[in-house]
Amino acid sequence: MTPSHTLTKQERLCSKNDIDSLFRGGQSRSMSAFPLRVVYMTSEPSASSTPTCMVMVSVPKKCFKRAVKRNRVKRQLREAYRQNKDIVMEKMALTPDRRLSMAFIWLDSELHETEEITARMRNLLHRISERI
Repeated sequence: MTPSHTLTKQERLCSKNDIDSLFRGGQSRSMSAFPLRVVYMTSEPSASSTPTCMVMVSVPKKCFKRAVKRNRVKRQLREAYRQNKDIVMEKMALTPDRRLSMAFIWLDSELHETEEITARMRNLLHRISERI
């Protein structure tokens, strides 16, 4: 089976309840690979049609005042995840009764090259797949 390199609406973490449970603490974990930080948590799926991996991207206004730069970084992060999501999808396929929620947060106040962001994203996804 070939991996799907898409990022659909269903794979995005949008629900306020899901986001609150991710950041509330408890069973969520965090790790960073500068300029990225990821907060992730495994949980029971709320519905049978829920994807196994859900993702959210955040670039604080504190880092970039201009929305143009924030949007560029968010595009780079989503693209890096889309290309490398099969790293965690393969691991989550072994446990179909679990769901992985991730939030990628930007930490730096400078722009970075897409290749560097992709490398850091790949690093974080490998580390997450080892721990779940």
